[in-house]
Amino acid sequence: MSDQLPALIIIAPLLGAFLTPVIGWRYRQFCRPWALMMLAVPVYASIGSLIRVISSGPFGYNLAGWEPPWGIEYRIDHLSALMLVLIAVIGLLATINAKAGISTEMRGKEPHFYTLILLQITGLMGIVITGDLFNIFVFLEISSLSGYGLIAHGEDGAPLATFNYIIIGTIGASFYLLGVGYLYMATGSLNIADLATILPDLYHSQMILVGFAFFTTGIAIKMGLFPLHFWMPDAYTTAPNSVSTLIAPLMTKVVAYLLIRIMFTLFQPEFTISIVPIATILGWLAVVAIIVGGIKALAQTDIKKMVTYIMVAEVGYIVMGISVMNRAGLTGAILHIINDACMIFCLFLVIGAISYKGHGREIYHFQNLNKKMPYTMAAFVIVALSMCGIPPACGFFSKWYLIMGTIAAKQWVFAITLLGSSLVNAVLFFRIIEKAYLAPLGGETHGHDHEEEIIARDEAPASMLIPIFITAAAILILGPLSGKIIAAVIQHAVPAIF
Repeated sequence: MSDQLPALIIIAPLLGAFLTPVIGWRYRQFCRPWALMMLAVPVYASIGSLIRVISSGPFGYNLAGWEPPWGIEYRIDHLSALMLVLIAVIGLLATINAKAGISTEMRGKEPHFYTLILLQITGLMGIVITGDLFNIFVFLEISSLSGYGLIAHGEDGAPLATFNYIIIGTIGASFYLLGVGYLYMATGSLNIADLATILPDLYHSQMILVGFAFFTTGIAIKMGLFPLHFWMPDAYTTAPNSVSTLIAPLMTKVVAYLLIRIMFTLFQPEFTISIVPIATILGWLAVVAIIVGGIKALAQTDIKKMVTYIMVAEVGYIVMGISVMNRAGLTGAILHIINDACMIFCLFLVIGAISYKGHGREIYHFQNLNKKMPYTMAAFVIVALSMCGIPPACGFFSKWYLIMGTIAAKQWVFAITLLGSSLVNAVLFFRIIEKAYLAPLGGETHGHDHEEEIIARDEAPASMLIPIFITAAAILILGPLSGKIIAAVIQHAVPAIF
């Protein structure tokens, strides 16, 4: 059974997506349990794959029995297994959370929603698991097209934001595909493991250099790296809360994983150190991304839009860790992919719960919200402390490794930028915490009725609270477990040259 786990990871959600419209045609109420069942399979399969990788090392699965490089291979190593668990768990929790939200945001369109969610998870899983460059493009487009369909169902402005996302996303995908084409013309292979052995002799080829440039540019667009991020804030802000809760934490992180794969698996580290100075370019772009993301976030009063600009800065964190080209930096980057996905996921869960209960997204709407939604706001405080880098929350540990990486590389500007960004996050989140916990009762109105209205508890439903509790607990647990995660998984993903 364990030999078939890689196939189950893709087949279950893909088959579920094809059958969801059929089920929804007659029995709309069964779409949700069907989708949850189909998403539970990848959770089981990905956890089983991670356990197998930790115990016995990386393994592959040949589709239809065709041997690579001619056939398509699914390859699971330490890094991909960790990412698969992340995608599967967040996908399942986001779908559990969506029950209440889509009843108001997408009423009557439940079959459409669950079909696109399953396709989204299939695409993200496929990007991570496949060992074939062209297959990555196919899965990248599956996840992008389903994302476009989901975001377009959002609030006013969503169709225009989706249109912009489609244009920019298509450009990014085209750049990636051109990179695949150049490498195929030069080598005649699409298998990543096969290419990794062929490419070192061709590193100075103009065709390979152009192909690498297309790869990195396309990935930077898809990842939302400054200055190619302008599609992201509007798309994730106007999307339905149930949609942004899933796509925002995962899409940029999976593409960041793809950047690591291209730079350190497909190509060797020395290529990006001595032949193409991409690491230096990425590092300074990351500095600007962190600064611009922080400034733009400070200017927002809509908390959902504020979080999207925080995401611009968080992408900068990950890219900065990659750019310093040492063990501590790359360890921090991989750890931050996991931690930041959990933190952004928790933030969007909280925003969705608050919106569902009829409270606005403007910061002043948070006044005394701790009395109306105490559990939701407690989770918000946990994730806020983590975003600021306060232990024992997980955000502290990945930022610690990132700072250690910049210091080891003697990139003092990078280190100062990371420290400054944590202070900006403290300002961003503590102004909201102050409004929720420390504002005077009743605000400007001191009437007894108004005060009673504020104090009355009105929590989110269990389908929203359970994923919030699980994610907030994960943020607290992942921090102290960082050492074990690094020792068991991440250290094997860092190239031996570092």
